[in-house]
This record gives sequence, C-alpha cells and structure tokens, in this order.
Amino acid sequence: MARIKGGLNAKKKHNRVLKLAKGYRGARSKQYRVAKQSVMRALATAYRGRKERKRQFRQLWIARINAAARINGLSYSKLMYGLKQADIQLNRKVLADMAVNDAEGFAALAKIAKEKIA
Repeated sequence: MARIKGGLNAKKKHNRVLKLAKGYRGARSKQYRVAKQSVMRALATAYRGRKERKRQFRQLWIARINAAARINGLSYSKLMYGLKQADIQLNRKVLADMAVNDAEGFAALAKIAKEKIA
C-alpha cells in the first residue's frame, strides 16, 4: 500500500490556527508555531474571562443594591435578610435595576424588609 503523507491535513490545521491569529502583531500572525501559542493563550483567557464577567456583574449589582439600601437606612445584608423573611424573591439583577431606575419601588421594598426584621 502506498504511503500517504499528511501534508493536506497539516496545512488545514495550520490555516485554522493562523486564521484565529489574524490581527496579531508580527510573527504571532504569520508563523504557525508562534501563532499556535498565542491562540491557545487567547482562547484560555477568553474562557476565563467569560466566567469572570459573571462575577463582576454580581459584584456590581451588590454594590448598587448596598448603596440604595443605605440611602433607605439598611445595610445590604439586612435588606436581603428582610426580603427573604418577607418571601420576596427578586434576584440581584432586578434589585440593582430597581435601585438605579425605580427609587420609589426600591424604597417600598426596603420598607417591607425593615418591617420584617423589626
């Protein structure tokens, strides 16, 4: 049986990596070996970044809720505890949006939470 060389498959693999490295500076976008390292690192960072973004948004929401809660005379933890006692199930994203765009509605929730704690 004749020997089959892997030239075509190697070329396809190289082109796939080089296409992902398009826009990188210098050898990172031209040479396969350097481009492969850059692309692997970029993909790993992108994966990590997608997880980190969720953490950062939660952190932002908590900061906004805390600021609005303190305006209404509560701490963040007491507000969340009061809402849990009152069986109000709103997630942090919605609460943060209310804190920024609907101050009266948030104040009403804070009042309910205060009553449940006391």
